[in-house]
Order: sequence, then C-alpha cells, then structure tokens
Amino acid sequence: MVAIMTGMHVDSPPTRRPVRQLLAASVGNAVEWYDWYAYTFLATYIADQVFPKGADNSLVPLLSTFAVFAVGFFMRPVGGLLMGAIADRRGRRAALTVTILLMGGSSLLVGLTPTYAAAGVLAPVVLVAARLLQGLSVGGEFAASTTFLVESAGPGRRGLFSSFQYVSTTIGQLVASGVATVLVDTLSEGRMNSWGWRVPFVLAVLSLVGFWIRQGAEETRSAEQRRAPRPGLFEALRRHPRESLLICGITAGGTIAYYTWTSYLPTYAELNTGLDKSDALLAGTLSLAFFALLQPLGGMLSDRYGRRPLLLFFGVGFALLSVPLLHTLRDSFAVLLLVQCAGMVLLTGFTSISAAVNAEIFPPRVRAAGIGFPYSLTVALFGGTAPYVGTLFKDLGHSGLFPWYVAVLCLLSSLVYLRLPETAHKELER
Repeated sequence: MVAIMTGMHVDSPPTRRPVRQLLAASVGNAVEWYDWYAYTFLATYIADQVFPKGADNSLVPLLSTFAVFAVGFFMRPVGGLLMGAIADRRGRRAALTVTILLMGGSSLLVGLTPTYAAAGVLAPVVLVAARLLQGLSVGGEFAASTTFLVESAGPGRRGLFSSFQYVSTTIGQLVASGVATVLVDTLSEGRMNSWGWRVPFVLAVLSLVGFWIRQGAEETRSAEQRRAPRPGLFEALRRHPRESLLICGITAGGTIAYYTWTSYLPTYAELNTGLDKSDALLAGTLSLAFFALLQPLGGMLSDRYGRRPLLLFFGVGFALLSVPLLHTLRDSFAVLLLVQCAGMVLLTGFTSISAAVNAEIFPPRVRAAGIGFPYSLTVALFGGTAPYVGTLFKDLGHSGLFPWYVAVLCLLSSLVYLRLPETAHKELER
C-alpha cells in the first residue's frame, strides 16, 4: 500500500495483486470496446436497415450511420466528466462498475433497434439513444480505467501497465471484428441485413463477466485521498487549465490516427479502391492482432527510455507517412494489410503509453475527471468524426484530402510532444 513518509508520497505498488488488477481493468475494458466497435464493423448493414436511402445518393445511409457514430463520441466528454468525478469521489472501482453495466444495456438496445421499414423515424431515434448511452459509458471507462491501471503499477512499470489499456481495447476490437467476419462469410446478404447484424449486440450479456471480475478488484485511491474533502465536478478544469489543454494537444493526433487505422481503414479501402468487404474486414482483424502484441513492448520501452521519444516516433512518423501510406492503397488484400501493419507500428508510440502520460499530468485528487473530460472531448472532435469526415471527402469528390487531414493533426501534436516534460522516471503522486 501507499506509504506516507515525512509528508511525501512514495511511489510503491498500491496492491499486492497486480495481475488481478490488470485482469479487472482489461476484461471490463475489452467488453466495453467489443460493444463499441461492433457498431463500426457492421455500419453498412445498420445503414441499410435503420436509415432511408437518399433518392440520388447511395452514400446517404452510410453517412447517417457514421454521423450517429460521431454523436456517440460527443457523449464521451460528459461520461468522462461524470464518471471521472465518481472515480475521484467514490473510488475507481465504483466508477468501473457503473460504466460496464451502462455499456451492456446500451449495446442490447442497439441489437433490439427496429428497422426503418417497421418503425419509421422511431428506428434512428432508438439507435441514437443507444449510442448516447454507449458514449457516456466509454468516456467514463477511459477516465476510470486509465487511472486505475496506472495507480496499480509498481515503480518502473507504469508504462507496461498503461499498455494494457489498448491491449484490452484491441482484444475487444478483435472479437468484434472476428464475429463480424464470421457472420459476413457464413450468412447470405439477405440474412445479414435481416437479423445477422444484430447478433453481436445481443451478446451484451458478456458485460456481466466484467462486472463480476471488477467486484473483486482492490481500490487504488489512497487512504489519504479517501479522507480528503471530495473535489467539485469542475475542479480539475478550474484549477488545472494548462494540464487540461495539454491533454487535448497530446491526444489530437493520436486519436485521428488511431480511429483511422483501427476502425475506418477497411471502410476507406472499400469506398476508394473497391476492395471486397470480407477481405477488408480480414485485413483489419489480422492487423489488430499484430497491434495488440506491440503494446507491452512499447510500454516497456517507455519505462526504460522515456515517454517523449515514443510520442515523437508516433507523431513525426504519421506526419510524414500518412499521405504516402493511404495513397498506396489499392484493390489488394496484401497491400491493405501491409499499410495497416505499418501504421500500427507507428501508432504504438502513442497508444502504449497514453494512459501513463495522461495520469502523470494530474494530481490524484482530480486525476480521473482531469483526464476524462479533455481527453474525451478531443476524441469526440477528431477521432469520432474521422469516419464521417473521410466518407464526406469521398462524397464531395476530394477523397485525397483525408490523408492530409490526418498528417496535419499528427504534426500539431508532435509540436506538443517536443515541449512535454519527461515523467517516466518520476514518482507518481498518490
């Protein structure tokens, strides 16, 4: 447990069960993100069933579906603020319990959404409501689980523990992608459109597994913080505006690159190269498995050499290579797989350590809410809108602008990384 000696906080492990802590954060996080990404992988089927087609434009349903994807993201800052406040006031474990129950319920609601043909405008209304609840849950999940993971780590292991944020996220994506690929390959187009796309969302009962495991986790908020007066809802923003802006700058490039490479790229390849849908999904699944394996390596490298070198590797790499990589895409499974894997290597410089970098910026009193709101707001502005912006560029006849959009945001974040103080070898305030 955290020891307090001569008024200073010692950076020692807050728990004697680090593996249990990792499992508690990872299982719940994987279930959360399985639900979230199932929507992305099955977007084209949802578009056909829930939104009416435009008279002259076949992209209208897909644009509407990605717009709802973005709407879910705009609830994430609210979730980051509210659930972050619960984590700072009531404990990290309490917030993690609430978020996983919210996600399970909202995912089930997506699976039960009626079609436009059956319910008219009620269909998209139900879908929007479900996505709003999912956004609330995911925003809170990141705030609480980021804090929980980093505070569970011992000295010199915060980067490694941080990497499991995206290991578990990627496992959730892999399961969602795998389920979607199996459904697409085994069911006819008619069956996929009628009921097949609902199957992954009805599996929301998996959230009960994460709920059970999280009940046995240890609280990481220190005894001193538990005795202290509870922070106000906006205390992090009011007292730490510089740190809040710093989170935004760190995250902008990372989130656009992450959602482009891990979520939107299969659809981008379908729209711009005519690649077969099942091939695009399979390439995405294989590259995600490769990505998951890279995360602990990135975390360990940052514990040894620092956070800033990895962040610069990511930011400068994407600023220089986003355009050539995306312009390389063609109607080829092998090319798409190579482009995705190359991007995953660069992306690891951000994803493997973002939880540690964020947690090391804020003091423990407002750490969860301080991370949750600015991070989720930035993700909503740039990550959540990535599929919509990419599809809109295609619709306007300027699909070649999207890679430049990604590159510019990564360049701007790189300027922030250059001035970021190194925190890898400093003690974490408890």
